[in-house]
Amino acid sequence: MILAVSKLRDPWVLAGCAEYEKRLRPRLPVEIIEVKDEEQLVKKIPPRHKIWVLDERGEQPSSRDLSLRLQQVYLSGSAGLTLCVGGADGHSELLRRRADYLLGLSKLTLPHRLARLIVLEQIYRAQSILDGSPYHRE
Repeated sequence: MILAVSKLRDPWVLAGCAEYEKRLRPRLPVEIIEVKDEEQLVKKIPPRHKIWVLDERGEQPSSRDLSLRLQQVYLSGSAGLTLCVGGADGHSELLRRRADYLLGLSKLTLPHRLARLIVLEQIYRAQSILDGSPYHRE
């Protein structure tokens, strides 16, 4: 599940996200929920889910390392994974402390809409690595 603060409006971002959602669905369940603010986001996190928070201060793994971390979630016995994408102001310290993992996509500051597209592509890439698919080339 991806919980995102704000609604996507840019057609090019919507199209890119839709493409990776379509690619992911046969491999794993994908649900994207858009909320107005972080308070609503926190309320939507399902119980027993691992929580990954996108944060510029988070670990910046390679695609292969991300696939291994995703595999650990699958093997952990948790009910699922929730990825939290913040709005323009990022996430609160409270949510960062609650996270099981802080994921940094780049040292660059990314707009939240672009971060959502990138995280969908990277989850697709990580799943492709786990599946042995030729999508990821080294």
